[in-house]
Amino acid sequence: MATPRNHSVLKAFTILKSFRHPEEWVTSSELSRRAKLPEASGYRLIQTLEEIGAVVRGERGRYRPGLLLVSLSQNVAVDDCLREAAREIMSDMSQRLKVTMHLGRLEGGMVTYIAKFSTPESCLTHTRLGAQLEPYSSGLGKVLLSSLPQSELDNFILEGELVALTPHTITDRAALMTELENVRRNGYALDDRESRMDISCIAVPVQDGEGRTVASMSVTERPENMTPPRQTELREALLEAAAALGRKAFPTGSTLMARRALQSRKKEAKDNVATSPAE
Repeated sequence: MATPRNHSVLKAFTILKSFRHPEEWVTSSELSRRAKLPEASGYRLIQTLEEIGAVVRGERGRYRPGLLLVSLSQNVAVDDCLREAAREIMSDMSQRLKVTMHLGRLEGGMVTYIAKFSTPESCLTHTRLGAQLEPYSSGLGKVLLSSLPQSELDNFILEGELVALTPHTITDRAALMTELENVRRNGYALDDRESRMDISCIAVPVQDGEGRTVASMSVTERPENMTPPRQTELREALLEAAAALGRKAFPTGSTLMARRALQSRKKEAKDNVATSPAE
C-alpha cells in the first residue's frame, strides 16, 4: 500500500513555491491565494515557516524567502541531481536515434556540460563533462540565454565581443537578439555549424514545475544528415525527453504519487511472482 501523503508538508512547500522573485515582499493573504489555500490555514503555515527561518517578515507585515532556504540549497548538488535524473531518459534516446546528446547549464556566463550520452554510430564530439563553451554560438547556450531576464541578457550581449568560431557564427548583436527572440517564441534553438563546421545541433529547455528554465538539452548530428525530416524527428523526440526530465527532476505532488503508485504495483507484482507456487 502506498505511503499516505503529509498534506501539511505539501501545503508548506506550495507556499514557498509561491514566491516569484527572491526580492519581492508578499502578504500572507496573497501567498495563501497563490497557493490556493484558505487564508487562515495559510497564515498558520506561514507563521511556522517564519519560526524556522524559511521565510522572514518585514516591517509592513509582508514576507520573503528566508536564509534557511539558502542554507539548505548549499547541500544540493544541482548538476549531479540533473545528471542522475537524465541518465535513463537521455541514454535511451541516444541509443534509439543514434545521436550524441548533451545537457548544459549556464554558469558564470558560460555553458557547462553536465551530462553527455553517445553511441559508436553517433556524431563524434570532443566534449567532456565540466567543459565550458560560449553560449552565443551553441544551441544549448541560445536556449539558456533566451530564458534570462531582459536586463541580464542585455548585459551579456553588451559585455564582450562575439568572436566568430566558424563562418556561420552570429557575431552581430542585433542579429543575436533577433535569434534569441525566435528561440523564445519557437521553444527550441538551432546551431547550424556555428560552433564547429562538422556538427549541427538542436536544443530545447528543461524546465521546473513553475516553467523556469534550469538547463538545456541538445542532440548533435552531422550537418549532411540534418535534413528537414530528420530535424523534425529529433526536435519532437528532444521536446518529449526534456519534458520527461522536468517531470522527473521536479515532481509535483500528483506526479510523485503516481510514480510511487507505479513502484508499489511493480513491487506487488514482483512479490506475487516470488510467492506463487511452482507448477
